[in-house]
Amino acid sequence: MQRRRKTLILRMLCFSFLLLSVVQPVCAQYNIDRVLMAGRSALYYEDYVLSMQYFNQAINAKPYLYEPWYYRAIAKYSLEDFVGAELDCNEAIALNPYITGIYDLRGICRIRQRKFEEAATDYTKAIKLDPINQNLWYNRALCRLNSKEYDQANAELDSMMVRWSQNAKIYQLKCEVLLQQKDTVQAEQYLDKSLELDPYDGEAWTVRAMMSLNKKNWRDADQQLTEAIRLKPTYVSNYVNRALARYNFNNLRGALADYDKAIELDPNNFLAHYNRGQLRVQVGDDNRAIDDFDFIISREPGNIMAVYNRALLLERTGDLRGAIRDLTTVIGEFPNFWAGLNLRASCYRRLGMTNQAEMDEFRIFKAQMDKHLGIQPRWSKNKKKEIRKMSDIDLDKYSQLVEADEPEVEHEYTSAYRGKVQHRKVDDELMPMFVISYRQQQGDVNKYTAFDTEVERFNSLHSKENGKGIQRNGKKPQDDDRITVTSPLYIQCNRQTMTEDETLTYFALIDTLTAAISSIRDFKNERQLLMRRAVAYTVTQNFDAAINDLSAYLQEDSISAMAYWQRAVCQSLMHEFTQAQGIDANLRAARTLGDFDKAAELNPQNPFIFYDRACLYAARQDYSHAIDDFSHAIELDSNIAEAYFNRGLCRLRSGLRQEGIEDLSRAGERGLYNAYSIIKKYRSK
Repeated sequence: MQRRRKTLILRMLCFSFLLLSVVQPVCAQYNIDRVLMAGRSALYYEDYVLSMQYFNQAINAKPYLYEPWYYRAIAKYSLEDFVGAELDCNEAIALNPYITGIYDLRGICRIRQRKFEEAATDYTKAIKLDPINQNLWYNRALCRLNSKEYDQANAELDSMMVRWSQNAKIYQLKCEVLLQQKDTVQAEQYLDKSLELDPYDGEAWTVRAMMSLNKKNWRDADQQLTEAIRLKPTYVSNYVNRALARYNFNNLRGALADYDKAIELDPNNFLAHYNRGQLRVQVGDDNRAIDDFDFIISREPGNIMAVYNRALLLERTGDLRGAIRDLTTVIGEFPNFWAGLNLRASCYRRLGMTNQAEMDEFRIFKAQMDKHLGIQPRWSKNKKKEIRKMSDIDLDKYSQLVEADEPEVEHEYTSAYRGKVQHRKVDDELMPMFVISYRQQQGDVNKYTAFDTEVERFNSLHSKENGKGIQRNGKKPQDDDRITVTSPLYIQCNRQTMTEDETLTYFALIDTLTAAISSIRDFKNERQLLMRRAVAYTVTQNFDAAINDLSAYLQEDSISAMAYWQRAVCQSLMHEFTQAQGIDANLRAARTLGDFDKAAELNPQNPFIFYDRACLYAARQDYSHAIDDFSHAIELDSNIAEAYFNRGLCRLRSGLRQEGIEDLSRAGERGLYNAYSIIKKYRSK
């Protein structure tokens, strides 16, 4: 009997060991899946630094999974860390060489580093995995063009035209290859075919304009670039080139306006600043011309042409010492430049520095006697219209406008990845939902503070409890931004991305709250800690974990409008993310609406619940219900600019143009200045 009992116990222990060996990896895998989901959610909402923290956790736990390397590469690419993104793609490909998207991403990263041949190799590998993907073929052909492999590009484009004969961009690219091979007759034929298939392709109009510029058909180039700008209004080179065309038929005002717009879009654009400075000289705007040359010289201190132009302007405006400084720089590079020596001698004499002036005059006399330089020719009208190449450093051409050595068309590589974060479109996008957060509402102009009695009651009940501050990277943070387990909660609307330091702070806060929840036995305190951790999870975009905590909270307090509201917002954000991944989430959408309804029933004086529910209706294109809820939110608090903004958009989408513009005007009055650009767009229609 004793032996049988021991055997039974032994078998039970073995079974338990086997069960643990199976369950533990499953749980670990489940946790990694949750981390990846949170990271992908942060990636979707463009919080790239936060997403990388999640992917770092996944890589540290399971470095043999390709997904976290791949997703981290996307985050780095979005932050323009192309080198880091390429390295992460290398790791992902080593772990799984059969994913087309990784080769696509590495290819686009290499393109941004101008490694066109390596990028073409990536697209070749991707095409083997997905041979009917037009984008991959197009990008590879574009890489061939940029790496000057014209014969290979021609062969691939011919194959593409057979397979996708109605794709206008293929004919446009074929035209550019032929232009590089100096076959302008065939190039024009292919470009005509491209515009016939798609007359709304801005890049094709740009190519047509470049051909007109080469032929010096300035007015044709102006019209073609105007059409290109209408279709692609953010391409800087189009404004610079149109300004050159307008300059050549004396439309100086239009040329200056184009340079102003180019600098507005790209404040560091060399050509725009240089040429605007030259045009300002011609129209007598010397002081502002000096500003342009100051900018160029600050970026390129060795740009002799800019230094000489500034010297002439400083002498003309009376800054003789500044002119002498710049002329000395020029003469140091060109010791026999007699026009510069003559001007510097004049400046010295006007300052009473006779010895220095006589030394310069003697050098001029000696140079003339040696016949090293002739008399500088006068500027004729034709001479003034000449344009020099950027690399042409000839001081006789100091007053000419500049063009790029090899004018390029800005190509838009076809890719699923968004590229620069700052290039997001803001027009016609609804303002986001209000949500409970540890972060206060921030805005440059709109100082509105969102207030709700239930949130304030929660803060007042727990403000006197003790809590230890969370340190950042081992350093104690400042008192004004320290996050603690008793920090007040706020209502926030504008989504803000976090720095790495802030991300680590919230992760530390979550760890502290988790430890406190696991050790506490007081249900009242446990509830408030669950709410706080749910808010921290929301800030870090771990919406699943936030929903779980809020559900546990509601089991203890089923009449908390605050918990229903926060859970509804988290479910709504999760629903948007899962929809973007192609996952059917109708059940989640129904639960979200149910939570908003319950929150509105429990706290009918909270305008933000009605505002958020209206956002949900608007996302579902149910504009009638959305307008009603936005209107109710405005009745409860007429200072919510976001409610006017969103109601205005909903009314515009419903065909109520005048009412929509009036709402956007009210939103603009309250500090949401994006509203005015939308008003302008709809009025122009």
